[in-house]
Amino acid sequence: MRFSKAYILLFGLLFAAFAVVFNTFPRSTFSELEKRELATFPEFTTEKLFGGSFTSEVSSWFSDSEPFRDRFMWLSMQVKDLIRLNTGEEHITFHAADPEESPENPDILENPENPESLDSAYNYENHITADENAKIANAGIIIVGSGENVRALMAYGGSGKGCTGYAEAANKYKETFPGVNVYCMVIPTSVEYYCPEKMRKRTNPQRPTIDNVIRHLSSDVKPVDIYETLGKHADEDIFLRTDHHWAPLGAYYAAEKFAQVAGVPFRDLSSYDRKVVHGYVGSMYGYSKDISVKEAPEDFVYYVPRDVTYTTTYIDYRIDENYHVIGMGRPYKSIFFYKYKDGSGGAYCTFMGSDTRITHVQTSTHNGRRLMILKDSFGNALPGYLFYSFEDIFVIDSRYFTKNMVDYVNENRITDILFANNIFKAYSSHTYSNYVKFLTQTGSIQRPASHAADSSAQKKPATRDSIPAVERHTERADSTSSL
Repeated sequence: MRFSKAYILLFGLLFAAFAVVFNTFPRSTFSELEKRELATFPEFTTEKLFGGSFTSEVSSWFSDSEPFRDRFMWLSMQVKDLIRLNTGEEHITFHAADPEESPENPDILENPENPESLDSAYNYENHITADENAKIANAGIIIVGSGENVRALMAYGGSGKGCTGYAEAANKYKETFPGVNVYCMVIPTSVEYYCPEKMRKRTNPQRPTIDNVIRHLSSDVKPVDIYETLGKHADEDIFLRTDHHWAPLGAYYAAEKFAQVAGVPFRDLSSYDRKVVHGYVGSMYGYSKDISVKEAPEDFVYYVPRDVTYTTTYIDYRIDENYHVIGMGRPYKSIFFYKYKDGSGGAYCTFMGSDTRITHVQTSTHNGRRLMILKDSFGNALPGYLFYSFEDIFVIDSRYFTKNMVDYVNENRITDILFANNIFKAYSSHTYSNYVKFLTQTGSIQRPASHAADSSAQKKPATRDSIPAVERHTERADSTSSL
């Protein structure tokens, strides 16, 4: 009986302590773990109150902005890391880009259309992490290695029959702009090069998908196949260990390959100044919820070109809480390379600072070549290596462009168009449909009717991307790079 009373008293005190903390301590406003602004207290209106949305928004705010949010999440990850069984048999999330194109069976898929097509293709064999320890973390993220060499990998669920829409988009642009050089690049992700053999059944191969894109390109569209290019440098730091993006060094090798295909000059790294952001931990910490990623910070190394002058002009888009474009600013000049302090989780935003903008770089290279890059956030790291190669470089994100593409290409006298998207984005029908839509849209900004009366929709969110169901891990990861 005495033990029972002590037990009740202990839990009563614990409950009271939590009540005091959650109801009286300052609310959290930003999560370094999740790399986002947390919910703010909703604006009160009588319409919201009687419609029931006000109370639900208050509830969401209360749970999202709890005091010491990151500390509680960190403690939870520590406990999970201690009790996780390293069996490799936990639930796997296959991160494919579109539910309609994703395979129902998440086993490794062969290419049924042309099984002999890969006989002569380069297929990367992992000799780097083949014997590393591996475990499955939150959301099916594969954690490889230990200590300071930990690497987080995102499982791929696409098939060798998918991604044709991406090729068709490139073909459509060539058909629309017959006098313009059109190139198509699919960027592989790190899981293709660093997944241990014992985890290979947990992710599908990316080579068949890339080959399928190349196979569907018209003869006038030039493929930029960087699969082998990256594979030959896989023992270098071409991918970030703690982030879903590639490293700037990987983008350098891809830019070199593109320059070869495009027939333009290219400078090696001796023409660049090496810059370092120490103590970088990227997006995969938040997705995996694995403390070993947090405790394995890395150097974010990027390269700034010398002996070339350039002017960067931006046009920023304003987006609402649902990532719809609701406005556009005026052109202004700023820097291309943003500087981040050591330990900053936003270091990938070194290049152009954000995705929600149109970028125009005018260089001192006078050769009449004007490049437009149609990209996702992986493509952000490419332009800085091409200042010696093109007179002008225009950068457009697949998610944010409201002008008419035909007018834009003609007005800016574009000579070269490069599609440069990571394989998750290239696989997505959203990406394909957006690129095609750009060709016919009127150039006006149509605000969605569902948000027309909501004044809170005018506020710019901390993250910047919509998150389709199966694409959410890539899209959320992209969104963190603007913070």
